Amino acid sequence: MDRPVATTSTPTSAEAGGSAGAEEPGVQADHERDQGHALGGLTAAEVAERVADGRVNDVPVRSSRSVGEIVRANVFTRINAIVGVLFVLIVIVGPVQDALFGGVIIANTLIGVIQEVRAKRTLDRLAVVGEARPVVRRDGVAAELAAAEIVLDDVIELGAGDKIAVDGLLLEVENLEVDESLLTGEADPVHKQPGDHVMSGSFVVAGSGAFRATRVGREAYAAQLAEEASRFTLVHSQLRNGINTILRVVTWMIIPTGIALIISQIAVNDDDLAEGVRRMVAGLVPMVPEGLVLLTSVAFAVGVVRLGRRQCLVQELPAIEGLARVDVVCLDKTGTLTEAAMDVAELRLVGADGVGGVDGVVRDRVVAVLGTLGAADRRPNPSMQAIIDAYSAPDGWSVQAEVPFSSARKWSGAELADPAGETSTWLIGAPDVLLPAGHPALTEVDEFGAQGLRVLLLASLDVPLATVTDDPAGVAARTTPVALVVIAQRLRPEAPETLRYFAEQGVAAKVISGDNALSVGAVARTLGLPGADNPVDARTLPEEQGALADVLETHSIFGRVSPRQKREMVAALQSRGHTVAMTGDGVNDVLALKDADIGVSMGSGSQATRAVAQIVLLNNSFATLPSVVGEGRRVIGNIERVANLFLTKTVYSVLLAVVVVIAQVPYPFLPRHLTLIGSLTIGIPAFFLALAPNGERARPDFVGRVLRFAMPAGVLAAAATLVSYFVARSIYDDLDAETSMATLTLFLIALWALAIVARPYTWWRILLVAVMAAAFALVLVVPFGQEFFQLSLVGSKGPWTGVALAAVAAVALEIIWFFTRRHLDAEAARAPGHGHGGEHGNGHGGAPGHGGVPGQGGGQ
Repeated sequence: MDRPVATTSTPTSAEAGGSAGAEEPGVQADHERDQGHALGGLTAAEVAERVADGRVNDVPVRSSRSVGEIVRANVFTRINAIVGVLFVLIVIVGPVQDALFGGVIIANTLIGVIQEVRAKRTLDRLAVVGEARPVVRRDGVAAELAAAEIVLDDVIELGAGDKIAVDGLLLEVENLEVDESLLTGEADPVHKQPGDHVMSGSFVVAGSGAFRATRVGREAYAAQLAEEASRFTLVHSQLRNGINTILRVVTWMIIPTGIALIISQIAVNDDDLAEGVRRMVAGLVPMVPEGLVLLTSVAFAVGVVRLGRRQCLVQELPAIEGLARVDVVCLDKTGTLTEAAMDVAELRLVGADGVGGVDGVVRDRVVAVLGTLGAADRRPNPSMQAIIDAYSAPDGWSVQAEVPFSSARKWSGAELADPAGETSTWLIGAPDVLLPAGHPALTEVDEFGAQGLRVLLLASLDVPLATVTDDPAGVAARTTPVALVVIAQRLRPEAPETLRYFAEQGVAAKVISGDNALSVGAVARTLGLPGADNPVDARTLPEEQGALADVLETHSIFGRVSPRQKREMVAALQSRGHTVAMTGDGVNDVLALKDADIGVSMGSGSQATRAVAQIVLLNNSFATLPSVVGEGRRVIGNIERVANLFLTKTVYSVLLAVVVVIAQVPYPFLPRHLTLIGSLTIGIPAFFLALAPNGERARPDFVGRVLRFAMPAGVLAAAATLVSYFVARSIYDDLDAETSMATLTLFLIALWALAIVARPYTWWRILLVAVMAAAFALVLVVPFGQEFFQLSLVGSKGPWTGVALAAVAAVALEIIWFFTRRHLDAEAARAPGHGHGGEHGNGHGGAPGHGGVPGQGGGQ
């Protein structure tokens, strides 16, 4: 919204102590020019000139890749290169049936591009809604603009919670404190003066001001970092790392095996080079898990689109996975468990002997002071906004000096002049900070806090404001209590159900708030949180990380937590092996959000919190978090399912190739046969399984669990197929008949592996397996299918022998999987959250990687 620029005077750098003189040469000349800009900013003509010259803040948004990058990432892959070369070889030697695998790769690539572009559009649309919009002065009017619209020399206003979008030189300062810890590592806010520099990537914790943009776009400090300053860390993705590990191992398996197979098949088929090439390609293509990476990106992309419909902006895709692995969620009370809006419930006067004492001042003066303090606050927090809503600014009062609120001090103050010209100094903030321990009024404060009410103390000060600003620790000794402002907080209606969900999932909730511990405990008690009757005042917490972690393990509700302590608490929990999510909306949450494994910000939160969080709830609904957890679990659980299928295929393909090379016999398949088997037992089912509901809690060791299924399944499939092939060679003297028998055996055992992976069964999963079986049967009985795929089952002895061998392998796989599943069940039982939120309705028949963990049902 546009607004006129206030015409306040701006101190010169000399008045501010000359601090700017050391900053850069020519500062005095700059200041003379800056004074002209400070009131009204650039003109439209000056802006147009800078845009034409390219002096704009054109740092690309990292919410998603460009369409070109998406196409390149999906087309120019190592897997596509390998398969592409094999496809060209088959196109040369023919026939077209053996080139079907090329069509599958093309389809997979197109699907991947389409899904990622859909996700990109969703992300870009939500990023526009959730992006920080700095207030920029132009032509004498201050208006919100997108950060990308800032040009060099723009004048940008600052207030508490604002993220500094570009580098600049301060022109106006009113008690401005900037946190640069995300850039420098220094935890203490920096007090800024006119002429000082501010750097992009830092944020305002208190006060206000305005600065001139001196570096924009890629020249800004944050843009020169390895990553954009608003995102300092990438979410660790166990799923992504696990798949990369699998692909590395598979690559090293394929290279020597592939070389040996090429030499073998050309030698064995020396009278038919084209046939040798076809058999060689047939052996190499199934070794490549071509759909695994695709389905992973598709699953993430679909998750982004689904969450986008719920107004949830995922700023880093693996954050979906990360939140599904979280076992501790740290919650800021205000804005997360309670609504940001508050109401003044009561005003109580305070005397020397406690509330309502004989020394209490008259109510009218208290109301006037509160109204003046509220009107003077340019960026009120929710508590001050409640005071502004309750008490209007009186006539004749003025502010002579002020100190803005900060989470570290937990109070704000001002020197006021009343209509008679009398000057007085006032502080408003946390009673237990502004009053000495044992003061009678604190008993009343605790009683209000126990009811879940927030209480602020209005106190008069008998010394100049600067005295306590320089010595915040000694403020309680210099105040005279005047009134308690009792503020009612509104609980978010969705909070109880969401917290219940986390409890059922075995995710521990820690409420970490800057409010009075009793007040926080009362709110937590209303929400039914464990530990609400034993809240901890953070000022009593130990500083040593191990001791702090001990307290965090045994307590859940914490009050009077400073921003520095929030960060330390996250680190202490992580030191005990916990995966920590942090939610918040205020500038005091920024450091903890940045250090947590997953940072979650409300859309109405400060610019700084939205910038560092991996997930932004644009609708400000805490109830969206279970949806994010659910999407993460769906992605992890389902990719683990399909990875079992792809790795099984890789294992049996490598083993088949090794034995064929050793035995010096023709490879038992043509590419068309393995394309048929792969499509019906892996490719088509995997797409349905990858996008299906799945509520199983994510667990570590993705690669280990996949290999526990894929290795025995692949070995058994290869063994059954090779025995079938060699038996067929003793029965028939026809390579087509031998290939057909081996194809039947391999399909049946691969179908059985699919049937295990699809558990627990729902109607659609049973139908999926049945349709795949029926499709293969149709190929065997329809003459066109027989001819097209070169399949012909001759006689009854051979086919039934193949079926029997597949049945033996299936029984062996069931036995192996039974014992493996028991081991996984035991692991799951030892893990936090055992027995909750699983997809499985009982403890039997779980899919590989899940172990049939007991749950509350689900599926679809």
